[in-house]
Amino acid sequence: MPKNSVDLIFDVGEKIAVFETTDGLDSLLQSVVDIVAKHMGSSVCSIYLYDSDRSRVVMAATHGLRQEAVGTVTLSLNEGVTGRALKELRPIKESTRSKHRLFKFVEGIDEDKYHSILAVPILRGLTRVGVLVIQDEDSDHFDDTDVQALRAIAAQLAQVIDDTRALLDLRDTSEETVPESVEHEDLRFLKGKPVSVGVAVGKAEIIASSEFDVLTAPADDDESSVEVFDRALLETRDQLKALQTHLDEQMADVASFIFGAHLLILQDQAFVGQMRELVEKGYSAERAVTNVVNDFIHIFSQHKNPRIAEKVQDVKDIGHRLMQNIQQRDLAHSGDYQGQIIIAEELMPSDFVKLATQKVEGVVILSGGGSTAHIAILARSLQVPLIFLDNYHLLEIPDGTEILMDAHQGTVFVEPDETVLANYQPMLKASKNLEEIAETINPETRTRDGERVFLLSNINLLSDVKVAIQLKAEGVGLYRSEFPFIVRNDFPSEEEQYRIYRRIVQGMEGKEVILRTLDVGGDKMLPYSTHAHETNPFLGLRAIRFTLKNPQIFSQQLRAMLRAGYEAPIHIMFPFISSVDDYIEARGCVRESIEELKRERIECCTTPKIGCMIELPAAVEVLPELAEVADFLCIGTNDLIQYLLAVDRTNERVSHLYIAHHPAVLRALKRIAEVKDRVDLSVCGDMAADQELIPFLLGIGIRKLSVDPRSIAVVQKVVQKTSIAEAEKIADTLLGFGLVKEVEDFLKACPTGNCNSESR
Repeated sequence: MPKNSVDLIFDVGEKIAVFETTDGLDSLLQSVVDIVAKHMGSSVCSIYLYDSDRSRVVMAATHGLRQEAVGTVTLSLNEGVTGRALKELRPIKESTRSKHRLFKFVEGIDEDKYHSILAVPILRGLTRVGVLVIQDEDSDHFDDTDVQALRAIAAQLAQVIDDTRALLDLRDTSEETVPESVEHEDLRFLKGKPVSVGVAVGKAEIIASSEFDVLTAPADDDESSVEVFDRALLETRDQLKALQTHLDEQMADVASFIFGAHLLILQDQAFVGQMRELVEKGYSAERAVTNVVNDFIHIFSQHKNPRIAEKVQDVKDIGHRLMQNIQQRDLAHSGDYQGQIIIAEELMPSDFVKLATQKVEGVVILSGGGSTAHIAILARSLQVPLIFLDNYHLLEIPDGTEILMDAHQGTVFVEPDETVLANYQPMLKASKNLEEIAETINPETRTRDGERVFLLSNINLLSDVKVAIQLKAEGVGLYRSEFPFIVRNDFPSEEEQYRIYRRIVQGMEGKEVILRTLDVGGDKMLPYSTHAHETNPFLGLRAIRFTLKNPQIFSQQLRAMLRAGYEAPIHIMFPFISSVDDYIEARGCVRESIEELKRERIECCTTPKIGCMIELPAAVEVLPELAEVADFLCIGTNDLIQYLLAVDRTNERVSHLYIAHHPAVLRALKRIAEVKDRVDLSVCGDMAADQELIPFLLGIGIRKLSVDPRSIAVVQKVVQKTSIAEAEKIADTLLGFGLVKEVEDFLKACPTGNCNSESR
């Protein structure tokens, strides 16, 4: 039978998409093994699930072997090709099974006639979920293309299996909770820190509390509560499915399967069934939803399994959508957060993406924990107004209170009066028209005296690529690859990463693309990683240290990048390099991945440019040696400032000491720029878009700046009105100062370089 990998991946994905917990996990797995066997032309397909308590795999479904084997055949991680594939977290493909040293013969299941085997681990990152196995009579039935196809299927299966098993563990758990009322303090005007600019007005939705309650008082209606509930349930399911379909196309990097847990919970009878049972007993639909959602919030939040505990916000989100569909009888209503401003004690990046994709007007966060840096970047890319505010009294206002937030100034108005609303009307009506901005940007950027300067774009999300092209970016100077890792519940697979990177490369239409390898740690934590909690994370296992310590994760990312860069000008960049040794070791991993892909006959980029970030004082000291071995260097000013000045920029108590124009920073940049004639050099931190400091960067010889795409127009204007001769004088002057105040006085007198050295 001919193989069809494309249809296989599509068919399995479709089967997973319509899966309901009421059908049972066993039923889904059986359907999958039937589909895989058919499309792969294999005689046997089996799925084994991992029992972590016993450290064994148990056959959960099979096509081609005796059904009696399901639930009875088990293997340790040291037994057979199947067990070893999961132990070593890698696919194992053998042509003549019986001759392989790992083979373990299982009697009584008609296995002896099959001579080729392919076992692929089902993983959520490094978490073992199970093994997908195919077998056939032919000795050489499986090839490297089959390995890639089964890897994709395993990635699709991992999340739904793990989430479903977690839900099933909760079936017998139920406790009653009673919402507690809080006193409302009358607040009118609050001042916070602006993070993502914009102005928004809407009704407050508090999601910081550990409880959930109705949005408004129940409305009178002639319909029975059962009919109201069933209609709301159907609308909610349809909305979530439509939303996920749209996001899979538009935001595959951060929104792939992001509402999968919502749909699973919504299809679970332990959740929906309890609601309907209460309605049938005479409860209003609103009260039934409130009671059951609160029950599940309590159960999830108290659970020892962190994968279950982190579902609390998903449950609240479902309750919110159900309640809106119950109370606003309009069938065209979206059930989204349109017209609402979220006030949250803390949000994970994945929660923020869910809110943004559901049309939230704005967000106020009272404490960001370790995720604030990435929340800020996400908010800017998604264009959601965001304010960080240190006033927990805001949690006391009732849901539905009118809020106006000015994220330009960092101000929050609670129940604004007519005068305040009238003053903000022009800003509320103002739209961000990228077409108008694009018309002001020239395809090439030159200084006033004709020196060529290249303006590239920092890319955080796939959605930024379209903006970068529209605003005439000359390439991607930095793609922050950590976002697909941060918003998921586990490490994305090679296939998921490949699809994201490929869309970035193709979207940039042949322009230079620099893909930075995973940069996590410090203020960029992965909650699902075993290294998530460190005593001093900024000096811990972050960035290149993390990936070199976890070679499988690093290899998957490098393979995905190299595959995405086939016939394209890609660059691979390592973050947090502190020595030439670090760089050489990481570069060796790239070359190993290239050779591995060649052996597997997979198309890839075999000659990528390889470089690194200069963001540590140690890297500055070995800069001449790095310039000899690297194809390019990029100055990451954000971390460079932080480590030079020993200031945690996320710590409000010392953040005022984070000074980009500090004399030590300026002198370090001058030293780095001295290698510009020996190696390609760029700047990609916030300083690259700092209008006051752009002339300084030009003056020390920087000719390549990578900025947020929406900053390109402003940066180009500053460059165009600056001459290199003036910039060099400004740089010389600034480098002569030893006091921060001297630098500040000079910059105040010479905004955006409109002065000369005599201005001091």
